[in-house]
Parts: sequence; structure tokens; C-alpha cells
Amino acid sequence: MTVFNEKRYDSMVYNRCGRWGVKFPAISLGAWQTYGGYVPDDVSKKCLFRAFDLGITHIDFANNYGEPNGNAEVVCGKIIREMPRHELLVSTKAGYYMWPGPYGEWLSRKYLLSSLDQSLKRLQTDYVDLFYAHRPDPNTPTDEVMDALDQAVRSGKALYVGLSNHGPDDIRAKNAHAVAYHTARPIISQSLYHMLDRTVEQGVLQACAECGMGMIAFCPLAQGALTDKYIKANKPADSRLAQSSDICAKRLEKRDDISRISKLNDLARRRGQTLAQMALVWLLRRPEVVSVLIGASRPAQIEENVAALKTARFSTEELAKIDSILG
Repeated sequence: MTVFNEKRYDSMVYNRCGRWGVKFPAISLGAWQTYGGYVPDDVSKKCLFRAFDLGITHIDFANNYGEPNGNAEVVCGKIIREMPRHELLVSTKAGYYMWPGPYGEWLSRKYLLSSLDQSLKRLQTDYVDLFYAHRPDPNTPTDEVMDALDQAVRSGKALYVGLSNHGPDDIRAKNAHAVAYHTARPIISQSLYHMLDRTVEQGVLQACAECGMGMIAFCPLAQGALTDKYIKANKPADSRLAQSSDICAKRLEKRDDISRISKLNDLARRRGQTLAQMALVWLLRRPEVVSVLIGASRPAQIEENVAALKTARFSTEELAKIDSILG
């Protein structure tokens, strides 16, 4: 077993997840398109180890992460075996396309539980701490979805369940079913949230608060747009945009937001932060947001993001300035 930093928990912030007892680190590490994707396996290991040394206990996966689908779990499953599993919060998801035929996507009981079994094999673990329904399914009834998630918990293959990419009405409906039938309740919602896309403020955050759920933000840096490296005309050779075939990353080639990003960068500099650091703690200003889910292709990126927590407070004037920039 690798020896990790004995003081890893001293400086990280841990937030309670809604009404539940489990706590999430303010900064979590995600594997989407990086580990098992364009990042070499040896660098993936360095990233996971460095993250844990900095107090990041939560590592997030989905069945379809990596290239090919599932490779993120394969690569990181080997790495996690060298880490203290009981100190980690490991999550995975199911909902998007994984295999051909009528049972290879969406949220039927058949697909969810089959996918969970396959994820456990790839991750080389007996259980995940958190299992998500990755997207809403208009053709599978709420009771089937929630009963399947409950079965995952009762079988011991998941400790908690959550919802990802769900709207406020769907969050309320799924939570209400779990309450009414005394099944496993969703403890968290994972949603897209960053400075350039504040859609969750129109209902998702309120629904989470009403249901006693936490919220974790994915793509908090807008796939790298909320960093200073894309303000210049040329994309860096080591950037996500240059290396990844991910469609979301390619959206960074649109320059519409560069003016706003430049103004935000100036404000971040006045705060003594990078733009990325300011963007992360701006999300954490919301009491509903328990964690922000970062991606990183180098340990140095993780170090920079964790350092953001040193300057997490905003003045009223700074928040007003950000709102005026964002429009």
C-alpha cells in the first residue's frame, strides 16, 4: 500500500451532503475523458494519488467514461486498489448507451443493475459509495427507476444513490416516491453548473434544498473555457481542446464568451487568484453546492484548484461585479 500524506485532511473543506451524514470534499475529481481517455495511465495514477494527498476523497466515474466506454473504470480501478478504499467516496453512473440491443441504455431495472455489476468488475471493488441514474428516461416510470436504485443499495452494491442531469420536477418526483415507499432516497444531484451556464439556478438548486439533497457541479470550468489559457487566440498543445475528441471540448472553439472571460480574469487577478480558482469558489458560494467536480490531466492542475479554497469569500461588490459581467 502506498504511503500518503498524513496531513491530507487538514486543509480540505468537507461539506455535509444535504440532510445526510456523508460529507463530500469541496473539490472532487472526475474521470470523464481524462483517465482511461487521452491521459496516459501513469499520469492518471499520479493525478489520483496527488488528489488524495490533498484531501480529495471523492472520485467520480460513469459506465461510459473513457475511450472506449468503460476504460476509465478499468484504468482507475487498478489505481484505487493501491489506495485505502475505506477512505474513498467512489461514484459511478448508468444511463447512456453502453451496449447494443434494447437493454444497453436508459434507466430500466435491467440496464441499471446490469451496468452496476459491470462497473464493479471494472473498478475491482465490491461496492460503490454512490450510484447515479445518469439521465432522466421518459419511457421508464419513476417507480421502476427508484426501485432499481433501492435494490442496488439493499444488495450492498451501493451505499447511496443519486440523480444526474435531472430537472427540478424529476428530482422532486423521484424523491417523493422514495419517501412514500421507504426506499433509498437520492442524496445528491449532479448537474452542469458554471459561470457561463446558470440553468440550475432556475429550479434544480431549489428542488435539491426542498428534498434535503446536496448538489455537485460538473464542468465547473466550462470544459476549460473558464481558465486563462483560452483567452489567447491559439489553443495550448496540452489542453483538453487540443487532445480530446470530446464534442463538449470542441465547443471551446467558439469565441463568443472571450470578452466576458477576459473581464472575469481581470477580477480574479485583483483577488489574487487565477480565473479557474475564482470560478470554482464562486460555485461553492451557494449553500446547496457541496462539491465541484474537476477534471485534470496533470497533478499541478489539481494543486491549483485545491488552492482556490484559501480565498473562498467574496465581497458584496465582487459578487455584483460578476453578475454584471455575466449579464
